[in-house]
Amino acid sequence: MRQINEDIKQGKLRQVYLLYGEERYLRRQYRDKLRGALCEEGDTMNVHFFEGRGIDTAAVIDLAETMPFFARRRVIFLSDSGLFKSGGEKLAEYLATPSETAFFVFTESEVDKRSRLYKAVQSRGYAAEFAVQDENTLKRWVAGILNREGKLVTEKTVLHFLSKTGTDMENIQMELEKLVCYCLDRETVTAEDVEAVCTTRVSSHIFDMVNAVALGQPRQALDLYYDLLALKEPPMRILFLIARQCNILLQVKELKNKGFDSRSIASKVGVPPFAAGKYLTQASRFKSSVLRRAVEKCVEAEEAVKTGRLNEKMSVEILILSALQ
Repeated sequence: MRQINEDIKQGKLRQVYLLYGEERYLRRQYRDKLRGALCEEGDTMNVHFFEGRGIDTAAVIDLAETMPFFARRRVIFLSDSGLFKSGGEKLAEYLATPSETAFFVFTESEVDKRSRLYKAVQSRGYAAEFAVQDENTLKRWVAGILNREGKLVTEKTVLHFLSKTGTDMENIQMELEKLVCYCLDRETVTAEDVEAVCTTRVSSHIFDMVNAVALGQPRQALDLYYDLLALKEPPMRILFLIARQCNILLQVKELKNKGFDSRSIASKVGVPPFAAGKYLTQASRFKSSVLRRAVEKCVEAEEAVKTGRLNEKMSVEILILSALQ
């Protein structure tokens, strides 16, 4: 990010930029920054957008070879093309010696760094990875946004907020807008405010559902399941998320037994560091054999639905009542 900002500040813009990684919000932010720097305001003749798989690379190259119309550059934006995994060979070959007036900005969620196109971008331009931000970065970002809005917030409240929103910065921004509006006339944002207006992610509902089962509260677990159904979540997606949760808990338990600390465990199983403690606590409530069997029961429930022995809604109900006993 610093390199792109420096390029823009100095006016030394490269012909090719690749913005990739899991963090969509930052990818979009820096794509828009580059658009503002590369494109003249109001120019619609020399700016082109391609999105999704199946992009005709020959057509892209033809555009790149076309001289810009009363402008210094012709700028081509390509999003989620999949060309950095397969099909980008012709474009990679072109980028070795592109037209001096052609500029490219790629935004991709995933890339293969071994691909010819990735190596071509590195040679001709700059590749920037936008990974999921760590806990401290997100805490500072949230607190900074609230401070700019004239709001005070404690670190504990920020962590509670992040436990509900997750690490997706786009989702965090939307939830912060709701929170600021809700606390319009008050200076301090509290945990009660977060509970009142912030939407809990589906994965948090699943966490609470599994926790309710662990605490011997099947009625509460079913209520959480019915809440998800009311939110139009498909039963088979809920089944998948329950299986995923049980699998994560099994990994957490086994890593803990091997002596790993909470930060290392969070990194290895792919959960935010600030949530590691919750996962460790939940995992401690189950035996490894119970969690392993629960994953197997999830597979059996899916098979029962696919073979027509049970309907989707009922299969998950039975699973919730029996899998983690």
